[in-house]
Amino acid sequence: MTGTIETLFLATALFVGMHFAMAGRTLRAMAVEALGENGYLGLYSAVSGVAFVWMLLAYADAPYVEYWADQAWTRWVPNIVVPISSILIVCGFTVANPTAVGGERAFEDPKGPRGILTVTRHPFLWGVGLWALAHLVANGDGASVILFGGITILSFAGMHAIDTKRRERLGAEWGPFELTTSIMPFRAIFDGRAKLDWSGIGIMRIGAGLLLWAGLLISHLLIIGASPLPT
Repeated sequence: MTGTIETLFLATALFVGMHFAMAGRTLRAMAVEALGENGYLGLYSAVSGVAFVWMLLAYADAPYVEYWADQAWTRWVPNIVVPISSILIVCGFTVANPTAVGGERAFEDPKGPRGILTVTRHPFLWGVGLWALAHLVANGDGASVILFGGITILSFAGMHAIDTKRRERLGAEWGPFELTTSIMPFRAIFDGRAKLDWSGIGIMRIGAGLLLWAGLLISHLLIIGASPLPT
């Protein structure tokens, strides 16, 4: 069921909405009671995966409706932003983080938050959100506005939603972590609540992030069918 802007909107609304609905206290509690923790996580992953695939198929098959004309300068935005977002995504995937599922083991570190967590406690969501926002600027058609706009909303609103859930669920364990980290990058450092941990981030993670960006850049024309480079 694809081929229209309306279908893409429904698919994107399902993908974005289910993350907030299924992760909400009421539905989550009901699902965990009925299925158990692992069953709930399995259902959550399955629904998310189906919605994500539907959204991508609907985007690929959506008609082109121009909202604003393509301009060469807008292509500079993702070319500048995506290398940074790629580093954040890699760092987010490779650090134990209490904001992630199963990341509570980070509390076991007596030295507290390290690496990218001294910059922001939501590195992965910042990476995805910046990626989506940069592509939203560079693509002025209706389908792109819906897709990238939806992912942008999910990423940035999701940070506050996750913090609320973790605060309620983890209680006293969450307090020190929240006090020594920040949602906004570098805010805890500027406030004197954290010290930038370059060694914890590591040159390997930065290099892996840049390799991810290079792979995305090279494969963009083959997979998407459009060159990402400014002309």
